Amino acid sequence: MTKSVNEREIVLAVLMEVTDRGAYSHQILRDVLARYQYLEKRERAFITRVTEGTLEHLIEIDYILDQFSKVKVKKMKPVIRGILRSSVYQLKYMDSVPDRAVCSEAVKLAAGKGFAGLKGYVNGVLRTVARELPDLAYPADRKKEMSVRYSCPEWILELWEQEYGEKKTEIMLRAMQEEHPLTIRCCQSRVSVEELRRRLQEEGVKSELHPYLPYALCISGFDYLEGLETFREGLFAVQDVSSMLAGELADPPAGAYVLDVCAAPGGKALHVAEKLVLAAGNSENPENTGLVEAGDLTEYKTELIRENIERSGLTNVRAVRRDASVPEPELTGKADIVLADLPCSGLGVMGKKPDLKYRVTPEDIRELAALQRKILSCAQAYVKPGGVLMYSTCTVSPAENKENVQWFLKEYPQFRAEDIRNRLCPELQDACTEPGCLQLLPGIHKSDGFFIARLKRQEDRA
Repeated sequence: MTKSVNEREIVLAVLMEVTDRGAYSHQILRDVLARYQYLEKRERAFITRVTEGTLEHLIEIDYILDQFSKVKVKKMKPVIRGILRSSVYQLKYMDSVPDRAVCSEAVKLAAGKGFAGLKGYVNGVLRTVARELPDLAYPADRKKEMSVRYSCPEWILELWEQEYGEKKTEIMLRAMQEEHPLTIRCCQSRVSVEELRRRLQEEGVKSELHPYLPYALCISGFDYLEGLETFREGLFAVQDVSSMLAGELADPPAGAYVLDVCAAPGGKALHVAEKLVLAAGNSENPENTGLVEAGDLTEYKTELIRENIERSGLTNVRAVRRDASVPEPELTGKADIVLADLPCSGLGVMGKKPDLKYRVTPEDIRELAALQRKILSCAQAYVKPGGVLMYSTCTVSPAENKENVQWFLKEYPQFRAEDIRNRLCPELQDACTEPGCLQLLPGIHKSDGFFIARLKRQEDRA
C-alpha cells in the first residue's frame, strides 16, 4: 500500500520555504506539524528532526556537498539542493536510517519532483558522501574550521570571541546544537506545581524541576502540546526560564499598573499578570490585582496575545495595538513597571530558530540597537517616579544589551541600575557582570541566551 504522505517530501517543502523563500523555520514547521497531526508520532518526529537538523548544520552540510559534488551548492537546482542537504544530514547525524535507504529515497524524491534525469547524479553524490564522510578533512584555519563544524557564520564567531573568549564561544555553539527538553511555567494561580506534575505524569509526560525557579519545569516524552489536556486547560505556559526571570525580576506588587510595550505572543505579560493575582491573594479582580496592558505593533501580533490571554483565563491583562517606537504622551508617568522586551537579532535562541544565524548581518545588529534606543526613549517616559523599567532581549550581542544600558543610563540620569543579585538563585549571581544586568549564555547557563536589566526611576526631589 502506497503512503499518502511522504515525510521526506514534507521536509523538502519546509526547507525550500525557509532557504529559498525566506519563511521562518519555527513558524512554518509549527504550521506543518499542526496540519499533519494525524501522522504517527515517529513520522512527526522525523519531519521535525530532519528539518531542524538540516538547518542547524547547513554550513557544514554545504561544505560537505562542495567537497564531493562537481556542481557546487550555490549552482544546484533548488529542489536538488534541498534533497541533497536533508540527505547529507541523515547520512551524518541519523544512524537509525541506513545509508542505502537515504540514497534510494532521495532518488525517488528527485524523480517524483520531475528530475528523473538527475537520479544518477543524486545517487552518485550521496553514495560518495556516505563512503568518504569518515575521512572528510575540515578547513585547516581554526576560525573557518569552527564556522564549518558548528555551522556558524564567521562574523558571529568573531563577535562572541571578542566578548566572551574562545572557550565560552565554543561551549555556546556546542550547546546550541544539543537537544533540550521543553521548558514550561506552571500557572500557579490555577494549579500547584505538585498537582501539575501529577497531571503531566498521568498524561505520560516526564517533568523535572528547573534549578533556577520553583515554578519552572522541563518536560519531555509527549507528542504535541495540543494533545495534552493540561495545556488545553491553561495549566502551564511554554516559556524558557530566561524569559520567566524577566517577570521574576520585575517583582510586581499587587495593584500595579504594568505596560508591556512589545508583548507578543504575551508570555511575560501573562507571567506578570499572574504574579499580580498571587500578590493580591489569588484575587483576579483588576481593582485588587492591578492591570497589565500588553501591546504590539500589528493586528496579527495583538491577536496572538488575545488568544493566549483567553487560554490563560486571566482577567487582569488586556491586549492593545500600539507602536512602541511612537511616544504616547497620555501614558507619561503612569506605569509602575514597563516591560521592554525589544526586537533583537535573536542570537541567543539560534538553537531553537537555527535559520536566524544565516539571516542576521552586522548591519542588522546596528539597526536593531538603534531601534531599541528609540523604543527605550519612549518607554522610559511612561515609568512613574519610583517605578521600574525592565529591559530584555533574547540575544548575546553586547551592542543590543550592555552597551544600550550604558547609553540609556547616560541619556536618562533619573534612572539607576538596581542590584539584582539577591533576587536570583546562587547559580546565577555570577552572571551579573554589569550593575543591574543579567547576561545568560547557552551552555554556560541552563537557559537560552538572554539579557535582562532592571532600571529604577528615582523619586522626584521635593
